[in-house]
Formats: sequence, structure tokens, C-alpha cells
Amino acid sequence: MSVSLIIGGQWGDEGKAKIIDYLARDADYVVRYQGGANAGHTVVVDGKRFAFHLLPSGLLYPKVTCLLGGGMVIDPIALSKEIDGVVAEGIEVKGRILISEQAHLVLPYHVLVDGASEAKLGARSIGTTRKGIAPAYTDKASRRGVRVGDFLRSRSELEQLLTQKIREGNKALRQLGASPLPVGKTVAELLRVKKRLEPMITDTRLTLWSALDKKKDILLEGAQGSLLDIDHGTFPYVTSSNPTVGGAIVGTGLPAHALGRVIGIFKAYCTRVGNGPFPTEDVRKKGDQIRKLGGEYGTTTGRARRCGWFDAVAARTVVRLNGITDVALTKLDVLDTFDDIKVCTSYRCGKKRLEYFPNDVRALERCKPHYEVMPGWKETTNRADRAELPAKAAAYVGFLEELIGCRIDLVSLGPDRNAMIRFSSRRDRGGSGVPLTGDLPG
Repeated sequence: MSVSLIIGGQWGDEGKAKIIDYLARDADYVVRYQGGANAGHTVVVDGKRFAFHLLPSGLLYPKVTCLLGGGMVIDPIALSKEIDGVVAEGIEVKGRILISEQAHLVLPYHVLVDGASEAKLGARSIGTTRKGIAPAYTDKASRRGVRVGDFLRSRSELEQLLTQKIREGNKALRQLGASPLPVGKTVAELLRVKKRLEPMITDTRLTLWSALDKKKDILLEGAQGSLLDIDHGTFPYVTSSNPTVGGAIVGTGLPAHALGRVIGIFKAYCTRVGNGPFPTEDVRKKGDQIRKLGGEYGTTTGRARRCGWFDAVAARTVVRLNGITDVALTKLDVLDTFDDIKVCTSYRCGKKRLEYFPNDVRALERCKPHYEVMPGWKETTNRADRAELPAKAAAYVGFLEELIGCRIDLVSLGPDRNAMIRFSSRRDRGGSGVPLTGDLPG
């Protein structure tokens, strides 16, 4: 029996999809457990790019069954279009996509409310993807949401429910100064999509429990990143769900004791989309250089990502928070041309030195990173036939390993699924052993 969990270790966009794709070749089930169409997971196979938003990345392997878990919020119209897209690419989906009855629906008015709310906030906006995620989770928490299981109602009953909800949504849109939806046309489109998705809807908990009994390999796929977790992230500049380990348990219905390997995905540097504090952001030439070399533009929104240096303070916090057992480091090749590379090893906040991420976003905004500078390797790391990293690149990876207190097992050296090596040290140290806080001299 094997249940492995993929966790985003930073602010999302860490390259989770490539690692999921790499590990999914050995999986029987791949399960998304939270978030919705605000995710953007990109996989490159033989130079061909596949972008997933709602569907699990494991769909590219014919033997893998893909589950959309109960912790998700699912835009049924967007999901139907995404399924059409993969079918057009020749990917067989029949019997391979299962959707949890417990997941909540993102309805068209949620998307419009999201956009209108962000526009009204102006400079104070969170910087959401405007995909309706927060309004859908708000309806879920206030117990007025529509679940995927409601698509199993009779046509007349569902039509009545959707009509009521869209009228309620139109009231909210008018209050925000936005145009209301045409009720009849919107209901008709949702009923059409319902017919398409209905055969895929089931109690996915039973599927997973059966898979456990049969000792099948299950891979859990998170969206966004740990620093965007609504409880543990940079609140209020966070997503509306729990990308961290607890969200995986709640969002799938799997028992906690079933979870084995927890794999944290980190870039060799840091990026962030949207507003909120970012201690290691480089707003100068090198930040622009990282963005250009790494192609740092959002898969979902196309927005330019903010770029900066690896933040070991945030990383070791995420390792502890999720009980991460090993790390996959992505995009190391992006740093090939730099003369020197900064790594944040601690923060200075007033007279305090912080080794772990503060809870209060106001405190984080006052933190200044303390950097160690590593020499760049100035060699190409993404050669397909390269068995070993350049010495200075290996030293950089080893230094990160020491700082975060967790072994780095995989190193990704380019977008293609096969551009991957095992890091040779495979050291397993457990906790980092660094103090939570300390006084700085002077």
C-alpha cells in the first residue's frame, strides 16, 4: 500500500506538474484534493506542452485513473472544455476521470463576482486568478453552495435549484455594479454540461478506500503552494483552501495513517504571482533575468511572476509544517548563467533573527533577508546524458539541503519529463535543529 503526497513548497508555480507526471508512471490513481481552475499545471512530453487546470496531471498515462476530490471547487463548464481539449489530443478519458459528489461547483456568477470584487478593491486587491474560487468556497463555508452531487438530481429539480442560485448570484452582481447573467441561457448551459459530466460523478472516497484495500499506488496532487494556505500562508494574500497536508486528508477522505511519502516541490529560486509580501523578491535586473530565463508567466493568467532568490526560512517552515520526507528541486538549470547566487538563510526583524516564517503578515513585511552568496557554476546542467551535476551546482543543492533540514531526492533540469536526475547524496537528516528565534549581536 502506497499513498504519496505532492506538496507545493513555496507560493505555487514550483513545477509540481512535472514531478507529478514523473511519479505518476508508477501510480494507479492520481487525485487532486483542493483548489479549482485557479491551478495551472504544465507538463512537457517530447516537446509537446499540456496545460492542466482541473484535471490531474496523471491523465497522460493510460493506466492511471484520475480523481477530482471532495475538497475541490469545480467549474463544470471549464472542466467540460478541458476534457474536450485532452480528448482532441488523442487521450482516452472514458472510465478514467472520477469526480467527487462532495466537491462544490463554481457557477458562472462566482466567476463574475470574483472579478467584480477584485476590480472594486483596486490597489488593495488580493490578486486572485478571477476564476470564482473564493466566492465558491465562501458559499461552501456558509452552507449555501451547490455540490457536484446535485448534478445527480432530476432535471426539473436541478433546473429549479440552479435558477434560484443564479438569481441570488445576480443580486450580488448588481450590488457590485456588474451586469447580471441571463438566467435561462445560463441554466441551459449548465444542464448541457451536467449531462456530459454525470457518468463521472461518484463517491470517490469508496474508490480510494477500495484502492487502499487492494494495495494500489495512490498519488495525491496539490494545487497552489503551502505559503498560500488559508491558515498557514501570508493571510490575507492567500488562496481559499488548504494546499498543505491537512487539506489532502480532508479533501480526499483518506485516513491520515495511510499517508506515507510527502514530497515537497521547491524551485531553485522563488516566484510569486499576485500581491502580498515576498522577502527575497529581486525587483532589479537579476529578477528580470530569472523571469526571462525561467519563462515565469502564469499558466492560468499569463501574468508575469515576481522573481527572487531561494528562501530557506520559508522552506524549512514548510518542511516542518507538512512533515515533508523528501524534496524535488526544479528549474536548477535556470541559474546556469549567473556569476553568483543568493540564498536567504534567516530574516532580521528589528533586533530579532528569525529562522522560521512569522505568522503575522505585518511582521513579515518588516523582515529583511540575510543572504549567503554561492558561486554560480556557469555550466549547462540540462544535458540529457549528464549523470552528475557540475560541482558548484551540486554544492548549491547540498547547501539548500542543509538549510531546510530535508534531503533533496530529485533535481529537475528542464521542462521535459525526462530531464530529471536523482541527487547523489540522498542524506536523510530529519528536522533542521535550528532555533525558532534569536537575538542578533549589536
